[in-house]
Amino acid sequence: MATLVKTTQDGRKLKVTGLAITLGGKLEANELIEVKDHPYRRAIRNAVPEATHMAGRVPLTREEAEIVLAAFKRAEADMLANPIAIHERFRIAAMMKAREQGIE
Repeated sequence: MATLVKTTQDGRKLKVTGLAITLGGKLEANELIEVKDHPYRRAIRNAVPEATHMAGRVPLTREEAEIVLAAFKRAEADMLANPIAIHERFRIAAMMKAREQGIE
């Protein structure tokens, strides 16, 4: 189930599906970054002063960021209740660790 966060000026929908943030149906981010911690914080503040978080290339207000975080919490709770999802997370974590160590 996807959670609508907002519709951008060009009509694309920013949604949270599981632990992914999608824009127009394509993966945009899997985490939020606070503007104060973003490397381009000055440019972001100049362009979108009300932004508190970034979801990939998309600036979010505090209210929109709260929608994303609440959707992430629901997805986490759903995954922790599902043994198949837990197994899949461990499998993905093991693959990422192997990739970091140069094992393909």
